[in-house]
This record gives sequence, structure tokens and C-alpha cells, in this order.
Amino acid sequence: MQSSAQFWDGIADRYARRPVGDQAAYDYTLERVRSYLRPDQRVLELGCGTGTTALHLRDAVSCYTATDLAPSMIAIARQKKEQAGASNLRVSVCDIAGAPAGPYDVVMAFNLFHLVGGLDGALARIHDSIRPGGLFISKTPCLKDSKSGFQRLMMRGMIPVMQLIGKAPKVVRFLSIAEWQARVEAAGFEIIETGNYPADPPSRFLVARRR
Repeated sequence: MQSSAQFWDGIADRYARRPVGDQAAYDYTLERVRSYLRPDQRVLELGCGTGTTALHLRDAVSCYTATDLAPSMIAIARQKKEQAGASNLRVSVCDIAGAPAGPYDVVMAFNLFHLVGGLDGALARIHDSIRPGGLFISKTPCLKDSKSGFQRLMMRGMIPVMQLIGKAPKVVRFLSIAEWQARVEAAGFEIIETGNYPADPPSRFLVARRR
């Protein structure tokens, strides 16, 4: 089976061309994130893909670092950065464990944690990279809480087959909202805002403060 980096490298061009699935949910997520950002902050985004969200948000902070484990994704992000003249945006290839050292005021990740192996270790690493009182902001598909039982069964049945033929990522977690939030709290965070954007399958928006 191919590695996660190989999978995302292989689909980077298609990913960059694909329109946002739910534009209203995406726009509202950006609005909620912006409400927590300030011009003096250092921000790290993990799993940035081709950098679209980074380009939307980088003007709200002092320094924005965007990372992804797939070199082809970051190559596209660099092109977008240059075209936008985004001088306060830095992009680099790395996984969560290899992310540039903090401390950061805010660490963010969107549509990432259902695709991460070693989830508790990843959350511990994130906790350590945030200054005390700083924020962890994420949005995570919680596929286990899909309202459609048929949809859940279809995904559970099809994803392993798609993984075998290289059409799905190496890791796909079926998290529930309760499980995801319990893991975040156990990692040393206090949750201060949540929401589902979109509602089904719930993509759980979460803002948490490092204790």
C-alpha cells in the first residue's frame, strides 16, 4: 500500500482544481477562525494542502506557517503564495512530528485528523507547540456520526477496497464527535467553541485553549 505522502502527491493537481464541496460551510468556518486571529500572532497550519485556506487567513496575523507532508501539494501552495505576493506566509513539507518549532499562538488543521495515524501522539505534539493559553483550531469529519446508517455502511465497506487500489488515503478514521472531543481534552485543552459545518456527515469545528 502506498504511503500517505504518495497518495496525496498523486492527486495534488486534481485536488487543486476541485471546487469546495460546501462553499457556505467553508466560508462560515473562515469567519469563525478569523474571529480568533490577531495581527500580532504566529500561526501554524498543519495539513494545508495546496494552501487555499492559508491564503485566505494569512492577512489576519503577523506570521503564518503552512505545512503539508506531500511535496506536490506544497509546490502548488508555493506557486499560489508567489502569485499572491504573500510575504508573511511560509510553506514547507513536513508531517505533524516534523513541523517547525513553536511556540505558536494558534495551531490549526482542517480536514486532517480523520486521516492521521497515532492521533494521541499528534495531539500531544500540537499541545507542546502552542504557548500556554494559546489556541488549537480544527475542523474534523466525524464519519461515525453520519445520520445515515446506509452511508456509514457504504463508507466502511468501500474505503478498504479503495485503499487497496490507491484511490483512498492510507488512514481513514471513523471518529465520533464525543470521541474526538474527549481526545482533545485529554491532550490538555479546554474546548471553548464547537459547531458542525456542514452538519452531515458532521465536520466538527472546534476551538480549544491550551491549559
